[in-house]
Amino acid sequence: MSVAELKERHMAATETVNALRERLKQKRLLLLDTDGSISSSFFAFSGFSLKLDLSWELRSMNLAVATYARSQGKTPLTFGPTDLVCCRNLQGHTGKVYSLDWTAEKNRIVSASQDGRLIVWNALTSQKTHAIKLPCAWVMTCAFSPSGLSVACGGLDSVCSIFNLNSPTDKDGNSPVARMLSGHKGYVSSCQYVPDEDTHLITSSGDQTCVLWDITTGLRTSVFGGEFQSGHTADVLSVSINGSNSRMFVSGSGDTTARLWDTRVASRAVRTFHGHEGDVNSVKFFPDGNRFGTGSNDGTCRLFDIRTGHQLQVYQQHHGDNDAPHVTSIAFSISGRLLFAGYSNGDCYVWDTLLAKMVLDLGSLHNSHGGRISCLGLSSDGSALCTGSWDTTLKIWAFGGYRRVI
Repeated sequence: MSVAELKERHMAATETVNALRERLKQKRLLLLDTDGSISSSFFAFSGFSLKLDLSWELRSMNLAVATYARSQGKTPLTFGPTDLVCCRNLQGHTGKVYSLDWTAEKNRIVSASQDGRLIVWNALTSQKTHAIKLPCAWVMTCAFSPSGLSVACGGLDSVCSIFNLNSPTDKDGNSPVARMLSGHKGYVSSCQYVPDEDTHLITSSGDQTCVLWDITTGLRTSVFGGEFQSGHTADVLSVSINGSNSRMFVSGSGDTTARLWDTRVASRAVRTFHGHEGDVNSVKFFPDGNRFGTGSNDGTCRLFDIRTGHQLQVYQQHHGDNDAPHVTSIAFSISGRLLFAGYSNGDCYVWDTLLAKMVLDLGSLHNSHGGRISCLGLSSDGSALCTGSWDTTLKIWAFGGYRRVI
């Protein structure tokens, strides 16, 4: 098949998808003038049929994209069991690890655990540099500030707490809380500092909102969602700030959608992205800032374009028992060619983002985790991957055992 023919097929598939979307829109408008009982049953049937058609066309379009990529000389990446090696095993937590984050200078990691502690690790030596006892043990998220001088965390206490790593400890060896950001009415599920700023961060919460905070004052600068109709309709589970444009961020929710926000316009989401059939547990911007990835309880990862709103790719490993493990956390390589995805069954897949092919499962390797992969993240230079698990440990993986970039 020639490149021209592939392009034609791709264009035809795109046109079909757009036509199906338009058909669904027209049917919704038509049903507004019908009896409620009839319209609900008719819409359920029509929507299901169109959903199947749309799903089939999207799958065909994904295949066309992969086929076109191969025609351009893009071959699948290949990995063997010694190409990505566990080079560090970080032991110190006594409870499930829920969250982790790297510093910008690439050699330190902060982790949050059910044991009620934050631990800051030296990723090169595996040594613990700080062990912070938290006011509330039910921590769910943690983040390093861009300067690496402070860390933030949040959880079931509905508060985001800030700790200064240079502050002296008390007589019991505990670090004092430098700032408590209070205002959420539900648990704090995720937090991330605004790039290049130690003074602002964004949190997501079980109260269906995201908040931009001024850490200096401890006040909310903007609230995204909540009473606004374009906001999420279930718990917000994850946020990711665009590294190319820090005014834009994306959120993932238990309402099965992801939403794009502009911090200058809190009253409405810029765009809503549909496609998942389960909670969106993790969102992460693609390195170029024009796309982002999602991971969901439906067992899939997806790639979306923020400019068009289109879904570009689906990453799914089919399971015979139809009980796919949940995707808990995702991260992209520096080039964007690889997508790392952690799963509830302990697997950690490495996906070729261009060809939608799973090229390695870290869960099948020697020294893999013995429990659910709850979090993962890539070092700022792209040379190492860290995974955290309910088995209480963190592991650092490097290509060939040495930290190099791909």
